[in-house]
Amino acid sequence: MARALEGYNVVDFSHVVAGPLATHFLALNGARVIKVETPTGDLLRKYSPNREDWGMAPSFRGINIGKESVALDLKSEGGLAAARRLVAGADIVVENFRPGVMDRLGLGYEAAKALNPGIIYCSVSGFGQTGDMKDVAAIDQIVQSLSGLMRISGNEGDPAMRIGFPVVDTYTGLLAAFAIQTAVIQKERGLVESQNVDVAMLDATLVMLSSVVNPLMMAGQKHARTGNRGFSRAPTADTFACRTGEITVGAVEEHHVEKMLAVLGVSELLDDPRFATRIDRLTNADAMREKLARAFETRDAAEWERLLRDAGLSAARVMDVEEAIAMPHLAERDLFLDIDGDRVLNAGFRLETGGPGAEQGAPELGAQNETIPEEAV
Repeated sequence: MARALEGYNVVDFSHVVAGPLATHFLALNGARVIKVETPTGDLLRKYSPNREDWGMAPSFRGINIGKESVALDLKSEGGLAAARRLVAGADIVVENFRPGVMDRLGLGYEAAKALNPGIIYCSVSGFGQTGDMKDVAAIDQIVQSLSGLMRISGNEGDPAMRIGFPVVDTYTGLLAAFAIQTAVIQKERGLVESQNVDVAMLDATLVMLSSVVNPLMMAGQKHARTGNRGFSRAPTADTFACRTGEITVGAVEEHHVEKMLAVLGVSELLDDPRFATRIDRLTNADAMREKLARAFETRDAAEWERLLRDAGLSAARVMDVEEAIAMPHLAERDLFLDIDGDRVLNAGFRLETGGPGAEQGAPELGAQNETIPEEAV
C-alpha cells in the first residue's frame, strides 16, 4: 500500500533543522521533496567538526534522506523564474526565512497562491508571521532562553542550562509536519482550496511545555526545579547512584511504592510517620531520598534494574546514547533505515501497511539540477 503522501510534491526552501525536519517527515511519508538550496548549500551541510564531512555532514544526511536538491540563486532572475515554476507545480511549499523575505522575492504565500491556487504553504520562523516580535532573529538556543525552557531542569538555584540538543528546532519541525498534514486533510475533504500555515518556534516551545504552562495559567502553579526527580515530585521517582552506575525509578502509585521498598529491603520506611502516605513523602522528600540512596548504593545499577523490573516496576539504568541505540529491542521496531551505507533514524512510529521510510540517502548539493524538469532549473 502506498504511503500517505505519495503523489504529493513538496518544494522546500528551508534550511538547517526545523524546516528540513518537517519536510523530512513528509518525505518519510512518501512525498517527493525538492530541496531548493543556495549555490553554497544548506548551512547544515557543514555542521561537523570533521572538515572531510563538510558538504554532507551526518546531521544533514540524517534529516534529508530521500530528498532531491536543486541549487538556485534566488537573487538572479533565472533562479527566481525556476523557483516560481517549481512552486507552480507543487502541492506544498515550506520555507523558514525571516518573515517578509519570501514576499520580497515574490515567492510568499499570496504570490504562490496566484501561481498555484491550491497551494499549501508553510512558513516556519522564530516568532511567527504576525506580532511585535516577528522580525526578531532567533535560533534554537535563543528560544530556549526566552521561553523559560532553560530554567525548567536542574535544581533550584542552579544557573540556566540549555537542553543539550536542538529541542526547539526538533519539536517545531514535528509540529510543522503535523500542521501541514492537517492542511492536506482539510484540502482533501474540500474544506479549503489553499492554506497558509504559520508555525513559530516560540509558540511550539510553549506548547511543548504544556505540562508547565497550563498549571501556571490555570491555577498560578509555578514550576519547581527538582533535578532528576520526576514530574510527580515523588522521592520514589528519581535517579540514584548505585555501587556501579546509576538507575532511574518511577514508583508513584501506592502499590508500586510498596513493591519498590520491598525490593530494596526497606519496607519499614512506610512505618515512619514521615513516609507513611504520598503527601507525607512529598513533604519529607529529601529525607526519604537519603534513605533510598543508601539502599541503592548496595548493588550495581544493572542488578537493581533486573530486580525492579522482575517485580513489575518501572526502572532503567542510566545509559548513554550509544548504549541506547544498541538495544536489541530496537532492531524489531523499524526505527532504523540502512541507506547508502548510513544507518539513520526512521520516523519513530509504525503502521501495519504503508509505513514511513525512504529508499535513498540525502542528495549532494544540486544533484537534481539536470533531472528536475529542465524548465525549472
